[in-house]
Amino acid sequence: MTTQHQPPTLSATYTSTTNAPFTFILPLPSATDSTTLEHKTKYLSELRQSVISAQGQINRELTARMEEDKAREASTARANGAKVVDDEKEEENYGEEVQEEED
Repeated sequence: MTTQHQPPTLSATYTSTTNAPFTFILPLPSATDSTTLEHKTKYLSELRQSVISAQGQINRELTARMEEDKAREASTARANGAKVVDDEKEEENYGEEVQEEED
């Protein structure tokens, strides 16, 4: 019986009832030669870079879905006549008392 060796991968799957799902799959470096310190160091460095890359791509996907959620919530609030919170303005004025603007 022969066994096929599958290269290692890092994967993440996102599902939601309100947003499009996504699956992220990243091939990882193989630890083919771990007999020397130099090879181990190179492997761990490549592995670290792969994880950093994965984290960046996953964060971009999640941020896009958060923006979709905020846009959907703002649209619903406007349709219901509710006041929409400007997150950027809230962040800019965090911790300060803000005078209400008169219409």
